[in-house]
Amino acid sequence: MNALTDLVRALSAGSTESIPTSLFGLPDQAPHERVLLAADPQTGLKAILAVHSTARGPAFGGCRFWTYDNELAALNDALRLSQGMSLKNALAQLPFGGGKAVIIKPAGHFDRPALFAAFGRAVQSLDGAYITAEDVGTTTADMLGMQAHTQYVSGIPRAGAFGGDPSPKTAYGVFVSIDEGVKRVLGRSSLDGVRVALQGLGAVGWHLAEYLHKAGAKLVVTDVDAAKVQRAQEQFGAVAVATSDILAADVDVLAPCALGAVLNQQSIASLKARLIAGAANNQLATAADGDALHARGITYLPDYLVNAGGIISVAREFRNEGEEQAVMTEVGLIRGRVAELLERVRASGATPAREADAWARSLLVKPAA
Repeated sequence: MNALTDLVRALSAGSTESIPTSLFGLPDQAPHERVLLAADPQTGLKAILAVHSTARGPAFGGCRFWTYDNELAALNDALRLSQGMSLKNALAQLPFGGGKAVIIKPAGHFDRPALFAAFGRAVQSLDGAYITAEDVGTTTADMLGMQAHTQYVSGIPRAGAFGGDPSPKTAYGVFVSIDEGVKRVLGRSSLDGVRVALQGLGAVGWHLAEYLHKAGAKLVVTDVDAAKVQRAQEQFGAVAVATSDILAADVDVLAPCALGAVLNQQSIASLKARLIAGAANNQLATAADGDALHARGITYLPDYLVNAGGIISVAREFRNEGEEQAVMTEVGLIRGRVAELLERVRASGATPAREADAWARSLLVKPAA
């Protein structure tokens, strides 16, 4: 069943509660500029390339490779992620708009290089309106293989030049955000002894754990991969908890670093952390969940503010401007934007989520030359 059929059948049944989007954009938002459905029967490719905004420049955002419950869920993910990229790139002051792609992972055996070659051709068909890179489920090898089919790809290791896996940069941005948030929200002078719950020990989550451990934080961790959890226990002295218990862990800081929508009506009621800052995209299930966090006295640092290190990295690589220390310094500027957001919140009385949204949308214009 395809996304359009899903939508039509749900509407004809008289219920819209399970319909998260229209075909063109998110509820109560302007339509996306472009949404491309790309399929290639020979390789099994089914991809959705969503261009939210090109107001600041070509849409830039990674490609997610994932198993979805249905095609409509994949569409919703692409639309939410691409809008988040517009906000992220604007706050990071990059000359790019927001876009994202999702590939629905085929069932059974498939030829991965051939599938990503087909995806590369789909990216090329947009003629530069969308530039792709790694995201959940994709690798530097996937991006490297796409180079023969599109010039609009980044996050690729280059001999003697800056580039490659952006996850350490994403982790560093989240780390400086947590450090700044701990000082301003918790009144602590350092991360020494601060209890941090890490949900997910993937590429970004593991690098974040390294940064936090080095700074003296006490880690509580979970991951679906038991080997990663055991490694964190051995290397960082982390406390392991079940995946179902991590959000309610008795900690100072919660860092969601897996998939989105983990902060919802059910989970928020059980949270004990006073500060939330993590690498996962779209952590709030709905905008109202940001209000609920604020009402409970929990400070939420929006994901698209704190996890911008990766896009900063691949954007500089794509423009051939990158150099390791300079990019790390630029990622470190996220700390100042966290401080500015918290000052804006103090002055306006708005929640961090709504204040960040308004701030980012005010920047969705062509950057000054």
